[in-house]
Amino acid sequence: MKALCWHGKKDIRYDTVPDPKIEDPRDAVIRVTSCAICGSDLHLFDGAMPGMKSGDIVGHEFMGEVMEVGAGNKKLRVGDRVVVPFTICCGECEQCRRGNWSVCETTNRNKDLAQKAFGHTTAGLFGYTHLSGGYAGGQAEYVRVPFADVAPVKIPEELTDEQALFLGDIFPTGWQAVVQCDIQPTDTVAIWGAGPVGQFCVRSAVLLGAAQVIVIDNVPERLSMAKAGGATAINFDEESVLERLKQLTRGKGPEKCIDAVGMEAHATRSIDSAYDRAKQAVMLETDRPHVLREMIYACRPCGVLSVPGVYGGVVDKIPFGALMNKGLTVRTGQTHVNRWADDLLRRIIEGQIDPSFVVTHSVKLEQGPQMYKTFRDKEDGCVKVVMKP
Repeated sequence: MKALCWHGKKDIRYDTVPDPKIEDPRDAVIRVTSCAICGSDLHLFDGAMPGMKSGDIVGHEFMGEVMEVGAGNKKLRVGDRVVVPFTICCGECEQCRRGNWSVCETTNRNKDLAQKAFGHTTAGLFGYTHLSGGYAGGQAEYVRVPFADVAPVKIPEELTDEQALFLGDIFPTGWQAVVQCDIQPTDTVAIWGAGPVGQFCVRSAVLLGAAQVIVIDNVPERLSMAKAGGATAINFDEESVLERLKQLTRGKGPEKCIDAVGMEAHATRSIDSAYDRAKQAVMLETDRPHVLREMIYACRPCGVLSVPGVYGGVVDKIPFGALMNKGLTVRTGQTHVNRWADDLLRRIIEGQIDPSFVVTHSVKLEQGPQMYKTFRDKEDGCVKVVMKP
């Protein structure tokens, strides 16, 4: 079969690889009908995440048709149409029973590596480094889905792939980021980053009743899309984020702040951004936490910081004194997709939201290597890429 494979920094190739097979009675093999490039995939493309090996199949946002099921899989049948969450869950461990799907204690095949890096293992993830199990990803013609009797979400025929695909990652990721904020009707929610996750944070905050939603970015197409979803836009290249947030909140700051950027913040005019890049160059820091620092300063005392943006290692110069003295609450984590999927599917079916709004490019899988560059460099108005094997 054909798949997109990682061969090093900025080197994604359209390769021929072996077809997946059933390896366990609970497995399924999916024929991929649509997959997407996620902002988290760019961390792999940029070489910012450890644990990748040449030839690894990438991608964790995909859906398709069930082609084969293991003898022990009683949930799926051949022909079922499913979205596959990016987290691989056993459904049986203590964390799964609590609904903490992204920290499943069973599915990471390299849990010893994860424990050394994070203190405890996290769940296995599709197409996302050997720290999270080294599983083949979904930017491919076919995918083996382990524990396929737990996570896959069955999709009704009346929905298009583009309406359903994002249930596997970015829609529940944006939703969880906002739910973690405990939105009140008088709240202002400020969202750093208007990429795909940021766009779903905007729509989720509006659906959950925030009084005001503000988004911070510097890409005109992304800011326009966020404004169409109900947000006030701040272009950080054109005005001071901190001053504009004060103006919009009567000097008090937003009650809720969301980091939808993560480890590769692209601030262009800040001293701390230059500092981070210098430390990265000499391998004294792995991530660029400009957004975290700015959120801590901007957030109203006793507010909430929610962090769906991915971080992979160590960060420096975090103003922890401000965090502590202002009484801020921090909530983070990979997304517990199956905690939210049924409710979000219902909202799509009822017409509360059509997730296909975020798609700007739909291409063949073989065009994937070029689209990684287009998405990474924010060219051609690119916000979200869907690929068709």
